[in-house]
Amino acid sequence: MTDLENYSPGPAYGAQVQKGGDKWTLILVRQLRHSPDKVWSALIDPAQVREWAPFVIDGDLGTVGNTVKLTWVGNPTPIDTKVTQADAPKVLEFGDIRWELEPGEGGTRLTLWTNIDRRFVAWGAAGWHIAFDVLDRLLSGSPIGRLAGPEAMKFAGWRRLVKEYAAQFGVKEPNWPPNTGQK
Repeated sequence: MTDLENYSPGPAYGAQVQKGGDKWTLILVRQLRHSPDKVWSALIDPAQVREWAPFVIDGDLGTVGNTVKLTWVGNPTPIDTKVTQADAPKVLEFGDIRWELEPGEGGTRLTLWTNIDRRFVAWGAAGWHIAFDVLDRLLSGSPIGRLAGPEAMKFAGWRRLVKEYAAQFGVKEPNWPPNTGQK
């Protein structure tokens, strides 16, 4: 069950970049209304990941040394990805992605670090912004359905966020891909 028709992302916030070379580190922070244990489960369980993340996994991310096939939405080629850190429910690291979960008032402060081609850092920030919104609604019991990859690029809210994040990061917006359509 989804309710994407009524979804509109809020303004760009909680993001920064560490610049260096062709790959930059995108850092996004969100306060979620859920316990660290609940958020942790959503980060490592393949069934939950499929509902909100811009990728799917074929195994458990919760054990150091596990290798899973990670497949990004819009790219059919799976990537063998090794879990390098899994300290439940505090730190999870695999591939170029690192998550930190900190308990706080009424929920969890979730921080994501991910390396991304500098040319597409605003796209990545917009995509993760939406993924965090979808995650929060999923964990609240009001799922709206995953919005990622080519489908996200058709979404007016994503395009608005790209502009806002590009301005925040002081970068030029990448050229829009052909045939993105509008929703």
